[in-house]
This record gives sequence, structure tokens and C-alpha cells, in this order.
Amino acid sequence: MKTILAIYGIQDRGKLKYPGYTHDHNICVMQDGRIIQYLHLERYTRRKYDNRLHLFIEALIDDGLLKLPKIFDVALVNSFVGRAFISSSGKIRIEPTEIQVVSNTAVPSIAWIQQHEWEGFAPKSCEVSHELAHVFSCLPFYGNLKENSLLIHFDGGASLGNFSAFSYKKGKLSLLECHWQLGHLSKLFNDNGLTFAMLKAAPGEHCSVAGKLMGYAAMGQASSKMRKWLKANKYFKDIWEDHNVFYKKAKADFKWTGKLENNKDQFLMNIAACFQAEFQEQALAKIQQLQKQTKADYLYYAGGCALSIITNSQLIEKDWFKDVFIPPCCNDSGLSIGAAAFVQWQAGQKIKRHSPYLNNINLKKKKLVYTQKTIHEIARRIMAGEVIGICNGYGEAGPRALGNRSLIARPDSVKLTKKVSMKCKKREWYRPVAPIMLERNAQKVTGKPDIHHLARYMLLDFKISDQYKKQLEGVVHKNGTARIQVLFNKKENPFMYDLLDFLDKKYGLLGLINTSFNKRGEPIVHTKAEATKSAQEMKLDSLVINGTLKKI
Repeated sequence: MKTILAIYGIQDRGKLKYPGYTHDHNICVMQDGRIIQYLHLERYTRRKYDNRLHLFIEALIDDGLLKLPKIFDVALVNSFVGRAFISSSGKIRIEPTEIQVVSNTAVPSIAWIQQHEWEGFAPKSCEVSHELAHVFSCLPFYGNLKENSLLIHFDGGASLGNFSAFSYKKGKLSLLECHWQLGHLSKLFNDNGLTFAMLKAAPGEHCSVAGKLMGYAAMGQASSKMRKWLKANKYFKDIWEDHNVFYKKAKADFKWTGKLENNKDQFLMNIAACFQAEFQEQALAKIQQLQKQTKADYLYYAGGCALSIITNSQLIEKDWFKDVFIPPCCNDSGLSIGAAAFVQWQAGQKIKRHSPYLNNINLKKKKLVYTQKTIHEIARRIMAGEVIGICNGYGEAGPRALGNRSLIARPDSVKLTKKVSMKCKKREWYRPVAPIMLERNAQKVTGKPDIHHLARYMLLDFKISDQYKKQLEGVVHKNGTARIQVLFNKKENPFMYDLLDFLDKKYGLLGLINTSFNKRGEPIVHTKAEATKSAQEMKLDSLVINGTLKKI
């Protein structure tokens, strides 16, 4: 089978300070069901959520970083703001035909590419809907679709909607629905004037607000009275410039006299909790309705909304499906992966299973080598209260660090957590940090004999048993939960597994703080040079690069 070059690079509307309508451009090269190369653009350019692939794709080819054979096929992911891609000098052009409905197949398009000393050729080219690319980003992490499956995409906006559903039965993929009817739910997180005011966010920062709101919501309590009030007032979604309507109604109905600038106000935390509850309740109701309609045994779920860990956890607990699959790159950063997988799957190719460590363009392939002496020394430093940066191998696909581009520290100190999150990373006070631990310890601290595999990608939250909260007080949310990343076996991440195993057996440490290796407003580090620079700027105590303990 030919190599597939999959691109998500639809240009934004205008030159904006922040990515606006499109974000998180990425590119993937797949051959025979295996991902050969992948890049989340922000890791290369160092601009958060970067959406300027058209400016860089030619240089990636010219510099030999994007390695392509002489002949290859092309798949382009579309967006509700566009369906064409043209590089900065026009040497790469992809012009899909306009679509009126979301297709359950790839739509032929026209492409012309100059490469290899810029000799032009017209590759076989197609357009993959944003919706399909999302749900098929599951396949490289779970293998080909299981019979009798429901496929759901749910995000801020795709090509023709923000929610879509497909059925897969007897080898046939069928579109069930695609629409904007749930747009009000995703807008609670990325396009709501009250949300932005509570979190002190600027309109252009919408890509980062969703995660912040979920963290802030954990501080509050949702009441039926407040939820009804917010719904009756259309969630105060349009108070971008004038907050007076909110102040008047909050004072009249709740006798609240606080200020939106004070995000330590419990009333505002409760509002955030109500927003989260509204999303969970309506999203789960929709998924349940589709399960009853299709009688599906399995769910494949992707899109930015699949990053809502509380919703995911409740979905698993409902036990509506035999299994649920969500990829680590369920947001737009996984679109090129999904497009490549869909094209090859549609052609009958078996999609191989991959680890999440796929961000490899501009990184040399180097075998990770470390000694037990190094593991012991890192453990000693951790027990002494150090904050350590990890930059091992290839970077993770998706928005979350899963042990290869992480900051780690002891999980049993609130003071240390504040140092990691607020001092080193410069994040807001309410942003939580997550733990990483071995399966045996996850079972111990949650009381669950079976830990669902979605925890491998930090996609679930767990109630922590009271007897272990003190030992994990730095990573337990105010509501008593923790977003645990679980290592099920050594093969998943040998270095991190050996470190956690030694810390457990030698010191009785149940896990580690695991948060992404980046400062607020910056992408996760990619190269060892960036890791060294960031470690110095963040004033980390130690740094590990490809298994070797380095001086900062």
C-alpha cells in the first residue's frame, strides 16, 4: 500500500494573535497501517496551538525532517472554516470539492505537490471529514473497529457540526447524525462570556479555557437551583463586554455581591461546577440515547469534549458498552492520525497498535539507555523533595504528558505541588496536577480490583480512599478524586515503570506527580535543547534526558 501523507492544516480566518477558528495543526505519515512520522506543529514552532502549517511544511520537507517517498497519497482533513490547503509559496496545493453532508467515506480531491528537489507530481488525493478523522484517531491505539460499534465525535466544531455519530455493523460504516444541536454544551467551555470572566481569560485564549474550567469546577458544588437559574439566563454567554446583567441578577436571586475578578469566590466555583454538571448530564443522555437506538456493544469516542474526565468516568460506570475507546490525542492534535488511519482502513489495511509516544519529527531515533544506579539516584532526589524534568525518547501525541515529557515530584505534599504548578509552571492556583502510578498501587488507593484501560492515557478520574489521601494529598482534588495515569506493564514505559517500582519497594511511595513539561502558555518541550532551556527557566532541580541524569 502507498504511503499516506495526512494533513490537518486549514488556515485560520485572518492573522490573529491567538489561534482562533482552527488550531493544533498536525501532520502524519503512515505506511501499511503503521505511523512512520507524526508532528504536532506547536512542538516544532514553539507557538501554543499553532495553526500555521502552511508556513512550515515546505521547510520540513526541504530540511529532510519530513521524509517522503517519491510517490505517496495525500489525505486532507477539512474544517467548518475551510476545505483547501496551500503552502506559503504554493508548492503544495490541495483543493477538495465542497461537501453538503458529512460522508462516511473519503471524498476525492485535487492535489499538486513539488518535493524531492521540487519536481512536481499530482498524487492521489482525498478529503476526510473532520468528524471521521476524530473518531478514526482511535484506531492506531486500539486496532481496527470492533463489530457493532458506535462512533461519536464531540467538539467545538468540525466540518458540518460539533456532534456526529456513526454506526459500524457487518463491515459497513453508516452516518447516524451530524449537527450543531449540542453546540451550547461545548460553548460553556470555549465561547462563554461568564466562563472567560471567571477565569480571567482573554477571548483569544479559548483553546486553553476548557481545561481550566474543568479544574476550577472541581472546587465547587452544583445545585439544581443554580443550574436552573443559569439555564434560564442562557448561561450568561453574551456578557463579554458588559457584566452588569450578571451582577444584577446574581444579587437579586442569590444576594451575591462579589466580583468576577475574584476567582477564589465560592459562588463562582459553584457556577463552574454547574457548567460541568450540565455538560456531563446532557452528553451522557445523548450517548445513552444513541446506544439504545443502535444496541451498540462498543463505543469509539473522540473530539475535544472527550477530555472531560468526569464524563468519561461516569460513562464507564454506566456500563452501557462492553468497552469504550478514547485516544490520547482525542482533540484536534490527532486529526492527521485519524485521517491517515481512515484512508488505510477504508482500503482494507489492518491498522497497527501504537504507544502514545509518536511526536518524532525533528528528533533522532535513539535507544533509551539507563542504569539502575541512575534510577536509584533519581529516586533519592525525589524523596529529598526535588522537582525533576523528564525528556525521554519521542514526545506524546495529544495534550497530556504521559511520562516522556513530564515534570515529576513526590505526590504527598501540597507545598511541593504548589511549587511545581505555580512557581515552576506559573499556572493558576486552581489548576490540579495528576499522579502517575503502577496498576497495583492504583488498585490499592482506589479500592478497585480492575482499572479501566483509559487510565493509561490519563482520561479518567478516581475517588481516592480516605486512608491514602494523606499520602497523595498533593494530587487529590478538593472533591476527593485524582486523574491517575496508570502504567499496566513495563513495556508501556520502561524507565517510568522501573522508577515507580523502586520508589514503591524502597520508600513506600505510591506514585509521583506527573504534569506536563512546559510553562503556562508554552507547548510541551520537544527536543533536548528545549528541555534544557525550559528546565533552567523553570528552575527545576534536576533533568533527565534519554535516561541520563543531567546538570541544569
